[in-house]
Amino acid sequence: MSTQIEIKEATIFQGNMPVLHRVNLEVKSGEFVYLVGRTGSGKSSLLKMLYGDLILTEGEASIAGFNLNGMKKKEIPYLRRKLGIVFQDFQLLTDRSVYKNLWFAMRATGWKDKAAMRQNAFDVLDKVNIKHKDYKIPGELSGGEQQRVVVARALINNPDIILADEPTGNLDPEVTDEVMELLHSLSKEGKTVVMATHDYRVIEKFKGRVITVADGKVFEKSAAASAETTQA
Repeated sequence: MSTQIEIKEATIFQGNMPVLHRVNLEVKSGEFVYLVGRTGSGKSSLLKMLYGDLILTEGEASIAGFNLNGMKKKEIPYLRRKLGIVFQDFQLLTDRSVYKNLWFAMRATGWKDKAAMRQNAFDVLDKVNIKHKDYKIPGELSGGEQQRVVVARALINNPDIILADEPTGNLDPEVTDEVMELLHSLSKEGKTVVMATHDYRVIEKFKGRVITVADGKVFEKSAAASAETTQA
């Protein structure tokens, strides 16, 4: 398996404040990786560094073939075309339909062929089983349906890597399981999924590699041990 994410001795900053120290992590293609830890532990900061929202200035990191060290702003859109990003709070455009949300995402990442855009939008909506609601605006959808749209948007450029930041944090257990089954199916197809969460029920039910974020460090141990640390 090829290496999709590699981090060596990286210190991650929020402003001038170091959040995570000497991070070392390697993720292979097709892996499903959980980032676990308390709120404020640095899980989101790690993901933000990976998709270029926080610039790496100390250490080394690469993702999807891009070197993240001192990445220039003009390079970030090219990086994000290689990634699918799933947010907890959806970040959908509330004044336009599901279909138009995907259209906007394609235009923003350089698509121009209208026929190809239309076909691609319906293909990804079909993949997440919400094609039949392409005409609705986000406010007319349930939380689970909105998250399916967010996953569809993340798939719009057929990325090899999906970064998900607490994607089930606002969902009830039944809908959470539906979203997790969708994300796991993508992993089984060969996509790499890195998901931040503090939901240990999900980790126990949907198995994956567990990386703990705590006390300014990133390290690997069992889900049970991580839960004990986090809940102590």
